[in-house]
Amino acid sequence: MKLSLGFSPCPNDTFIFDALIHGKIDTEGLQFEVYFDDVETLNQKAINAELDITKLSYFAYAQVIKTYILLNSGSALGFGVGPLLISKQKNLTKIDSTFKVGIPGKFTTANFLLRLAYPQLSNKVELIFSDIEEKLLTDEIDLGVIIHENRFTYQNKNLHLVQDLGAFWEQETNCPIPLGGIVIKRSLPDDVKQKVQRVLLKSVEFAFANPKSGLNFIRSHAQEMSEEVMYQHINLYVNKYSLNLGVDGRNAIEILFKKVFDLGLIEELKEDIFL
Repeated sequence: MKLSLGFSPCPNDTFIFDALIHGKIDTEGLQFEVYFDDVETLNQKAINAELDITKLSYFAYAQVIKTYILLNSGSALGFGVGPLLISKQKNLTKIDSTFKVGIPGKFTTANFLLRLAYPQLSNKVELIFSDIEEKLLTDEIDLGVIIHENRFTYQNKNLHLVQDLGAFWEQETNCPIPLGGIVIKRSLPDDVKQKVQRVLLKSVEFAFANPKSGLNFIRSHAQEMSEEVMYQHINLYVNKYSLNLGVDGRNAIEILFKKVFDLGLIEELKEDIFL
C-alpha cells in the first residue's frame, strides 16, 4: 500500500524519516510518496486534507482534528525548544500594536504562542521561516518570530532576543511546548493506522541508534547548514517525546488545545486527540 507522506526538509524531520523512506527498517509492506514542504505549507495541505500522513504544527492540528489523528511518535516537543521573538533593536522593552511582526505562518504553533504572549501584536506578515531574519535586517518588519535552525544563527547577524516564547509557555504551564507532530487520516483503516504508528516508531529508534546513518540525506536538504548546526538542530528537537509522547507530552498537548479553545479559535473537541 502506498501512502502520501509530508514532512519538512529540516534536519529533525529528515533524521526521523530517513530509515522509513530508505528501506532501513521493515515498513510492513507500506510504501511512501514523499513531499517536502516548509511547515506552513504542510499546515495548509493538512487543512485541505491533501496528504495521508503529515507533519504539522500542533496549532494547525487543532483546526483539522476531524480529519486527522495524532501518532505517538515523531513529535517535536520539549523544554527549551520554543520559537523566539527577535528584533534588530537591542534591549527592546516597549512593544505596542504598531509593530509589524514577521511570522512563519498563520497556523504555526509559533504564531499561537505569540498571540498568547503579546495579544496586542496583530499587524502580522506571513513569511517563509528562513526569510524572517533578512526582513528584519532590511527593516521590512520590526519583530520576527523565528523557528528551526534560525535559533542558532540570529545572534551572528546582530539580531537580538526580545522574548523566548517557549520559555513564556513553560512559565505559564510548567509543561513542555508542543511544536509539531505527525498525524494520519482518520479515514484510513485502523490496521493501516496502527501499522504506520509501528513503522514510524521503528524509524525514530533506528535514527537514535544510528545517528549518522542519514547524514547525506539530512545534509542534502539542510540549506547549506554546517554539520555542527544540523546536529544541534536534531538534538534540540528530537528527544524522548519523539519516541513516545508519554503522559507529560499528552498533557501538554491537551493544555494547548484547551487554550486554543478558550480563545475561541476552535469548537469544543469531540474527537480523540491521540491514536
